[in-house]
Amino acid sequence: MEATIALRLPRDAASVPLIRQIFEGALRTLGVDPAVRDDIELMLTEACANVIRHAAPSDEYTVSAGVYDDLCVIRVIDTGGGFDPGKIGEALAGAEHGRGLQIMRALADDVRFTSRPEHGAMVCLEKRLTFVPGAAGPHLMTSDHSA
Repeated sequence: MEATIALRLPRDAASVPLIRQIFEGALRTLGVDPAVRDDIELMLTEACANVIRHAAPSDEYTVSAGVYDDLCVIRVIDTGGGFDPGKIGEALAGAEHGRGLQIMRALADDVRFTSRPEHGAMVCLEKRLTFVPGAAGPHLMTSDHSA
């Protein structure tokens, strides 16, 4: 099974709950385990929030989120100035800001950052999916589509 959602969004805080709710609904419909959905929702929120806070002078950004069998892949792409994730230090314990990259790295099975100076940045987050018993997702993955 392969299913993707892609949206071009305004660089505005109101866009974050929109994409989060759309993708959470899709994952819930597929029967993805609630704990895994929570991790994905938080990773997605952090990636989008970073664009909104840091991607100046970008006016918009793109989010594509897909399920490929038992793998969720999220790409958040901005058109800002880019950044070097290696130069972002660890946030201090108890800090209210600056923990987004740490959160994404802790929750994702794989995180990749691509920076294109003067052309923006992309974060790619991957998470293995587990499903609740009787979920639609595994059934769709094992269906024979050749008939």
